[in-house]
Amino acid sequence: MTHYLDYAATTPVLPRAAQAAKDAMERFYNPSSQYPPGLDAAKELTAHRRVLAGALGCQPEEVFFTSGGTEGDNWAVSWAKQRKKGHIITTAIEHPAVLEPVKALEGQGFDVTYLPVDRAGRIRVEDFKAALREDTVLCSVMLVNNELGTLQPVGECCAAARAWNRDIFFHTDAVQAFLKLPFTVRDLGVDALSISGHKIGAPKGVGAFYLKKGSRLKPLLLGGGQERGMRSGTEPTPLIAALAAAVEEGERGLKAELERLGRLQDYAVEALEAAIPELRVISKGDVPHILALTLPGYKSEVVVRFLGDRGVYLSSGSACHKGKPSHVYAALGLEKPWLSGALRVSLGKGSVREDVDALVQALKDARAVLFTSMS
Repeated sequence: MTHYLDYAATTPVLPRAAQAAKDAMERFYNPSSQYPPGLDAAKELTAHRRVLAGALGCQPEEVFFTSGGTEGDNWAVSWAKQRKKGHIITTAIEHPAVLEPVKALEGQGFDVTYLPVDRAGRIRVEDFKAALREDTVLCSVMLVNNELGTLQPVGECCAAARAWNRDIFFHTDAVQAFLKLPFTVRDLGVDALSISGHKIGAPKGVGAFYLKKGSRLKPLLLGGGQERGMRSGTEPTPLIAALAAAVEEGERGLKAELERLGRLQDYAVEALEAAIPELRVISKGDVPHILALTLPGYKSEVVVRFLGDRGVYLSSGSACHKGKPSHVYAALGLEKPWLSGALRVSLGKGSVREDVDALVQALKDARAVLFTSMS
């Protein structure tokens, strides 16, 4: 039996989402075609867009379908290119899908401020305000960090940017926040927001991008002019149907599910601390599905492999790092022993107490075998 505790990396495809994709594959017509089945496909696409808009709290025409969070993040950062030069504000703990294109712009002459975080993994609004400059053109601050689960003050930062200069383009990566806490784009006040389907029970390869009406962001992909000329490429209707189905499923009973995950997270902390005296909590986060831990002095990649061999699956941080040191944990200023032993437990719809119990037992086994040999 396996115990999956890596929902922040990816989620199982929900049965309803899989069925929606299958049904859409049978209705395979191109939504840009002008004969009746194609027009029907376009109507279905419009219905799916309305689902996303309802969940995000925006207008359907402000929703664009993408290949996932990485495309949305890159698209938002590309705003700066339209200004040729200037200043960008982001954080030291952003996802690589934001950091890498920002670094590329830095290499092209843009100035970049990487806001630091405190020991809990949060930026300070005061630091954001102090970073604003006359030539600031872009701000990108993630809503929830993917390795710590910490909520960033996006709404406050966006309001500060608006007060400073209404022309500043403000983006947030909401991949780990969407359907993990209640919010709307109107509440946040942002110009753009990225989400990813495979984090909420849809297949990999689909996401959505909110772009505030009136924003003058240029297309990232050029071609046939799909998505009202903003995102060319034939729409992957089966993936989009699955995304809409996953959103509808996630919205139902969301409050109760978040409360359940919160109780399970509390149980995990209590059980792990009682069973493994060496273990320390890096961050419990502000969302109930991400828990950052460390076994100071031990190699997390070795522990992850040991647990994996026993059917307990978690990670040492973001899956995008592929075993490399996490820039997020490093930004916390953690001591080297804490960095080397970092682990991320992330929960989801299928998580139950038995999964936590299996993790506790596997770590106890690791304590008896690995910890002794590595000390």
